[in-house]
Amino acid sequence: MEKPFRTIVEVSPTNFGLNYSSPSLFVGSCFAENIGDILLQRKFPVHVNPFGVLYNPVSVEMALRRIAFGELLIEDELFFHNNLWLSFLHHTLFSNPNKNKCLEDINSSLANTKSQWLATEHVVVTFGTARVYYSKQSNKPVANCHKIPASEFDHRLLSVSEIVDTWSNLLTNLLLKKPNLKVAFTISPIRHWKDGATGNLLSKSTLVLAVNELLVKFPMNTYYFPAYEIMLDDLRDYRFYADDMLHPSNMAVRYIWEKYSYAFIADSAKETMGEVEKVIQAINHRPLRKGTKDHEKFVDKTVQQMCQITLKHPTIDFSREIKEMRESLK
Repeated sequence: MEKPFRTIVEVSPTNFGLNYSSPSLFVGSCFAENIGDILLQRKFPVHVNPFGVLYNPVSVEMALRRIAFGELLIEDELFFHNNLWLSFLHHTLFSNPNKNKCLEDINSSLANTKSQWLATEHVVVTFGTARVYYSKQSNKPVANCHKIPASEFDHRLLSVSEIVDTWSNLLTNLLLKKPNLKVAFTISPIRHWKDGATGNLLSKSTLVLAVNELLVKFPMNTYYFPAYEIMLDDLRDYRFYADDMLHPSNMAVRYIWEKYSYAFIADSAKETMGEVEKVIQAINHRPLRKGTKDHEKFVDKTVQQMCQITLKHPTIDFSREIKEMRESLK
């Protein structure tokens, strides 16, 4: 048999068992959102980045710790810049000109995630960079610089031991409360080019080494998905990149998603996912002739399919889609 004309990064099925029966949490970089959004589209009970996009292991750890232990943000942790109230722990999407509203939105998101955390069995963590920025004023790590002048921050590359110690402490505490918790680590396939080619490689290598040590320390509860390796070796061609030549293209994300699905989604959930995908495809189909008997039958059939799926899997919510389809008959 002729060898394939590329190097293929193989993945194997795991017992991670992502499913429809319990909520899962995705935290970290843009890649966490890429995969998390695909799962949300397929109606998995997934909560994605309640602090917004986070890149470095320290900030991701701080967010997950607050979620798990329900530590709300206090007023003193906000600051005012460019007519907006902001948090160094959160993405800019939480910014607000009203201080109370900013704090309310942040803590509302945290409280909502905390309530889901009680039933969460799966966490997917994506690290983007090992470089951390520290506020000179507070000497604390920041998740987002919010376009504040670089002169107000120090930055450095974390060591492998710093990442391992920080996450070992967190995982130990989480597993005391949730001994069956499963945590999957990934390294974002997006290169941090502002650090330069060598800086990016040092950063990604540091993350890979740190995650490998965590896998050794917590072999029963941790997993690794080679998203970075798939992008770097399997998809080694710029046709798999977006226009900025740094982010994966939609085609690349779909390819990585297929491998992720194969490795991490429970077999029992894959059948249900197939049913959901067919329904979503039907919903997205634009009828040629609205108001006809055929269109009415199509809507009734599709709504019935959604109701049957929800009956079998109560965590799947089609209420918005059912409402929209019924309104299309008016």
